Amino acid sequence: MKSNFNIPKVAIYCRLSKDDEQKGESVSIQNQKDMIEYYVLNKGWSIYEIYIDDGYSGLNIDRPAFKKMIKDIEDEKIDIVITKDLSRLGRNYLQTGYYTETFFPKNGVRYIAINDGVDTVNDNNEIVPFKNVLNEFYSRDVSKKMKSAYIARARQGKFTGCLAPFGYIKNPENTHVLLVDNETEWIIRKIFNLAMSGYGVQAIRRRLQDEKIPAPTWWNRKKGLRNKYTKFEKNIDGGEYIWDCTTIKEIIENPVYIGNITTR
Repeated sequence: MKSNFNIPKVAIYCRLSKDDEQKGESVSIQNQKDMIEYYVLNKGWSIYEIYIDDGYSGLNIDRPAFKKMIKDIEDEKIDIVITKDLSRLGRNYLQTGYYTETFFPKNGVRYIAINDGVDTVNDNNEIVPFKNVLNEFYSRDVSKKMKSAYIARARQGKFTGCLAPFGYIKNPENTHVLLVDNETEWIIRKIFNLAMSGYGVQAIRRRLQDEKIPAPTWWNRKKGLRNKYTKFEKNIDGGEYIWDCTTIKEIIENPVYIGNITTR
């Protein structure tokens, strides 16, 4: 141990991917934190930091909190790393195996996966490589099923995106169905009428800005769908009226606006 004291410093690592969210509370971030904090408290150890990657796949090791934890280990700030189970550390068996079998021991760090009964201070961890392989297979299988479900819903004309296209809102009773947004649908009609009248994208952009029609980013922020201001809104007077040619082009080319999706 690198600690100068008898009480080891523990890194609690929690991760939740979008696929994991389908399972509910049993794998939630709060559930992971509560379980590990209780475990550490009972051991009489000290929590150095709680590292959380919410919404990151276990197949990808490029996660901000995980990278920070690795840096803190290299800086000799941590004695023990604890996760709820091996899959929280990662689901890529090669990458996860590298950390459990090489990186942690090399840096004098003990690793514990509570639910899997893994503790690198013991010599009975032969099952770890097999669990890592199974975790990766499981993650890839779930990913394929999720993609298949998205494709199936798309073929049925159901909406599968995170944000409704500008001019629409999601139906609160069925998020796969779009409703016309009465606040903004007139802007979409205006864009298409200008395009049908022979206006190009640049001319439409100038017309919208001259008439001081707020851009989609402004409307999304008004509806609470985003918090950040664009650089134009922050740095330019009247920035909320700055339209991007790419945005207008995407609206004109989006098949949603010609009825290729379930709306009501």
